[in-house]
Amino acid sequence: MALSGMTGFGRAEGAQGAWSWAVEARSVNGRNLEIRFKGPPGFDGLERGTREAGQARFQRGQVSLTLQAKRSEGGASAVSVNLAQLERYLAAVAPYVASGQASAPSADGLLALRGVIETADSEDAEEDRVSLEAAMAASVAVALDALKSARLEEGAALLPVLSSLVDRIEALTAAAGTQAGEQPPMIRDRFRKRLTELAGEAASEERILQEAAAMAVKADVREELDRLGGHVTAARLLLTGEGPAGRRLDFLTQEFMREANTLCSKSATPALTATGLELKATIEQFREQVQNVE
Repeated sequence: MALSGMTGFGRAEGAQGAWSWAVEARSVNGRNLEIRFKGPPGFDGLERGTREAGQARFQRGQVSLTLQAKRSEGGASAVSVNLAQLERYLAAVAPYVASGQASAPSADGLLALRGVIETADSEDAEEDRVSLEAAMAASVAVALDALKSARLEEGAALLPVLSSLVDRIEALTAAAGTQAGEQPPMIRDRFRKRLTELAGEAASEERILQEAAAMAVKADVREELDRLGGHVTAARLLLTGEGPAGRRLDFLTQEFMREANTLCSKSATPALTATGLELKATIEQFREQVQNVE
């Protein structure tokens, strides 16, 4: 699978019988996968299927899916009052009205009670609902596929940006390697000058070389440079490999920054320090872009 972003939009529409609907799917960046579904009353069964469909397509991001449905007036159901149910409610409340503990129920209050108002198609609704929900679920799948395509387009746009930043990190690492080779003689000359100022002629060349060598070992950044080179290779493999790479790139960015920080702390020359700081800035730019990768 190609590199995928985490933001996008997808839409689908559908109709069946007296019903018509529209589905919109949106997603934004997220550390984990979070799927939110909002649908019309009476279609709660679609939520589980939507979550499963989203989990099958995405690994990260906040995905919001809205399903809006309406029924045409020509398909509206005839309304009737269930007198038997109404009588049961009246009988239940009668003793409390007679004793003065409750006031007589109003007509609108009674009609709002569960089961009092019925639609003519109530018996057929269960049979039709299965087919209707299946048609809506198909539109949900189309919207999610469109969202996935939009996220892949974002990933395609991110790939050259991330690749160029990895190239820049590699170039700076190479420059740091060249500058690191200038550190031992500079450390030796700096230590010789300082020791001569303090000890005068008593400062022997042998001691200067010994102390400078010890300081050069502490300032050796070859391990950091080797690890940076390895991270560059790993980053390129992730950018061109299969499957979601966002989490692994995020972790790799932390490793990049760890080595860059150590390089700066070991630097003994202005040039290497400047390169290290530029390297950290480039890694931070890389980190910001990685937050958009699934």
